[in-house]
Amino acid sequence: MSTDTPHGHAAERAYQWIKERILRNHWEAGASLKESPLSREIGVSRTPVREALRRLTLEGLVETIPNQGSRLQKWSDQDLDEIFGLRVLLESHGARLAAQRITDDEQGKLCALCDAMEELLAKSFDDMAARQSLTRLNEQFHALILAAAHSERLKSLTAQVISFPLVYRTFAIYDKAEILRSMAHHRELADAFRARDPVWAESVMRAHLSAGHQATRRMLIRGADE
Repeated sequence: MSTDTPHGHAAERAYQWIKERILRNHWEAGASLKESPLSREIGVSRTPVREALRRLTLEGLVETIPNQGSRLQKWSDQDLDEIFGLRVLLESHGARLAAQRITDDEQGKLCALCDAMEELLAKSFDDMAARQSLTRLNEQFHALILAAAHSERLKSLTAQVISFPLVYRTFAIYDKAEILRSMAHHRELADAFRARDPVWAESVMRAHLSAGHQATRRMLIRGADE
């Protein structure tokens, strides 16, 4: 039975498959994204892949060049500064709102995520599986804070900003000292929410994300020098 039936499902599956790999840095910036190899890997025809690439082009993740096809978007220093600047504005505002609106259940879940990350780091840091687990827990932590802000508009706007590989994978490039600092920020955020102090929460989130911005910039500089 063909995986292209229904067609809309195949296009959505191709979109999710390609986007997930873009966000997980499966390909290098500027890598060619050819329809035929992708269609074989995903198990759909070329038409759903073409639609997925068109959609990802509109989102700014893929660049389509006439007569050449599609390739993964490259990011400049200006792109990095703009994207992280927007993220700081949106998520620090989200932390401010969350400090005023967070429920007891959401506070409990945030603390549980902090516990899980600290326990995982205490067991292992260097192996890839542990790093991937830490990254997923970090994503859940930030998503929960956005949810605790109880603002669908803010959630939607922030989702557009963090759907870029440089933002999505920030936590994955940290060294151990940076992760320890990040988790200290997480604990302080939980304390600010417990105190229902919006100014404190906003300030910690701003510092937390600014540190991620600088770590990502250092990574790009190292990559350019190699």
